[in-house]
Formats: sequence, structure tokens, C-alpha cells
Amino acid sequence: MEKFKDMYKTAKGEDRAFVELKQLDTLWFNTGTLCNLACKNCYIESSPKNDRLVYLTAQDIKPYLDEIKSNQLETKMIGLTGGEPFLNPHIIEILELILSYELEVLVLTNANRVLKRHHVALLELKDKYQDQLHLRISLDHHSQEIHDQERGAGAFAKTISEMQWLSENGFNISLASRSLSEETQETSLEMHKKLLDENNIKINLNEKLVIFPEMKSGRELPEITTACWGILNKRPEDQMCANERMVVKRKGDEKPIIMPCTLLAYDEQFIMGTSLEKASDKVYLNHPFCAEFCVLGGASCSSTK
Repeated sequence: MEKFKDMYKTAKGEDRAFVELKQLDTLWFNTGTLCNLACKNCYIESSPKNDRLVYLTAQDIKPYLDEIKSNQLETKMIGLTGGEPFLNPHIIEILELILSYELEVLVLTNANRVLKRHHVALLELKDKYQDQLHLRISLDHHSQEIHDQERGAGAFAKTISEMQWLSENGFNISLASRSLSEETQETSLEMHKKLLDENNIKINLNEKLVIFPEMKSGRELPEITTACWGILNKRPEDQMCANERMVVKRKGDEKPIIMPCTLLAYDEQFIMGTSLEKASDKVYLNHPFCAEFCVLGGASCSSTK
């Protein structure tokens, strides 16, 4: 039997590991897979042409906010990802809606050109809601060379310029970057600090930096069994799907659906229905990303520190 084929058993016939939802701390919305960039290693394959996940509207999102409120869920953070969220023509209306529910919002953005068209509206939201609005900027590396290899010539300079504007105007910003496999976390942190200092960008990297491991698609990955928790000294409750879910709307569907996390947008075996009521089902770690990114990589998408 091939790896990652059976939901409950590994290729060796062992019991596959699963994660139970402790509480819904963060609810993500994928605002659409269209992006102004086409990054080589984008796990969700976002690009100017990929509309497999269509733009969400405020009307798509409101029922989930009402469900959080009516069921008194302990959700404190709403995350917006893509694609590039600021390409979504409804993004400002969406932000205004979520913030009006007194929820914090974390928006993941490449801050490359498209953010500029929303400067005035973002300033108004910041003045009204202050630090409820979090913006997390994505870099592929602390060096221009590596970043531009991934995102195109000139991308690094454009993102740094937008980060400078956000910093100068007092936005609540954080940074998500990537360390190469040969780099230590200490070296990566040091070089990111140097980059921000040189560009007068004020981010406390001890609190506002998330460094993701380098993902190498196609490499051989182990399947995570129930025995792996003890072997690896890992805990199921520390995985993303223990406290997060993601809402997506697939092209051609009438309603959005719920998936376990931000990494599993297309795999139909992970569909968890259309309301948060079913979102508490167990998540069996039957995807290569579960091993590479989460259990072995130790990453979390929602951290704003």
C-alpha cells in the first residue's frame, strides 16, 4: 500500500496518528488563491491564474462570526490568508466586519505593490481599531538574492518599502520568514535583525518573528503513527489542528467549507462540513504536510507572539 492513502492506517498497517480539537483559538479564512506573485515553492500554488479557491465576501464570513458569538466559542483570533488577501475586492469590508465583532485579525500579506492601493483605508481601520489589526509580512529569506529567486526580481525591495511605511505609521506588524536547511535559528534571527535595523523597520523580533522551516517537496517523508508522539517527544495538542480551522470556498461551490488547517486546501478527504459544529472531528494526519511542516517542522501559522 502507498503512503498517505488510507485515512486510518499507514502503509505498514500501523495506526495513524490523529489530533483532537482542544478549542478553536484561531479561525482562518482563505480569501482566495489568486495572488499577484507566483512563488516557486508556494504550498497552496497561489498565482495570478489560480482561482481554485474563489474570493470570499463579507456575507460568506458573517455566519461563522455569528456562530462563534452564539456558541460562545473561545476564538480570539481570525486569520486571513490566500493567495494575497489584499487582492480580494472585498478585503476592507471583510476587515471592518471582523473587527466590529471585537475579534483580533491577523492578515498574511506579501506586501508587494497591492497593499499600496489600500493605504488610506488601512489607516482608518488602524485609527478605529488600533492593535486589533495585525499584519504579518512574508519574506522568503533575509537576503534579497534568495527572496527574489522565489518571488521575482525586485520583489524584495517592494516588500521592504511597504514594511517601512507600515512601521512609520505605527501598524501592529510581524514578520514571517524562512530559514534555509543549512542555517541555524540563531544565525537567521541575527540576520533578520540586521535587515530591519538597516531599513529602520521597528519589529521586536523576539516577539514578532516566525521562522518557518524550509519545505522540500518531493522528499521521502515518514508517516506519523500513534507511537510517534512518544518517539519524537511531540504532543498532538501542540499541532496546529488542535486549535485552528480554515474556511475556504471552492470554485463552483455554493457555500464555503471547513478544512483542518491552512495547509490542506484541496484534499477532499479533509472536508469537515459547512459549519463549525463539525469542526471538532478528529484530524488524522494523512498528508505529507502533516509530517513535514507540523509534526517534524514544528510550525504554527497563527502565532503573532
